[in-house]
Amino acid sequence: MRPNYKRPFAAFIKKASKPLQLAIEDAVLYIQNSPNSSELKAGDLSDVYVYKFRFNKQEYLIAYKFGKSADLITLLWIDFYQVGSHESFHEELKRYLRQ
Repeated sequence: MRPNYKRPFAAFIKKASKPLQLAIEDAVLYIQNSPNSSELKAGDLSDVYVYKFRFNKQEYLIAYKFGKSADLITLLWIDFYQVGSHESFHEELKRYLRQ
């Protein structure tokens, strides 16, 4: 299963420094191995999970959704929507998902 990177996610990675890119890659691998371990949002962002990690004393968030097979064992797909610092993260994510 290959992750699907949405435009805001891919754009952030492209602009990020190499060490931050590697930290994001590690976070993506962790999410793929245990997608339920992150915080499930409510309200406007229901069905969206947010994973938090720290890099150079800065907290970053990754927003994603995933789907499992009927037997709840196999991960079918995972879409990574956005990555960024906490500042205005949720508002930008809401704007993107409304499009």
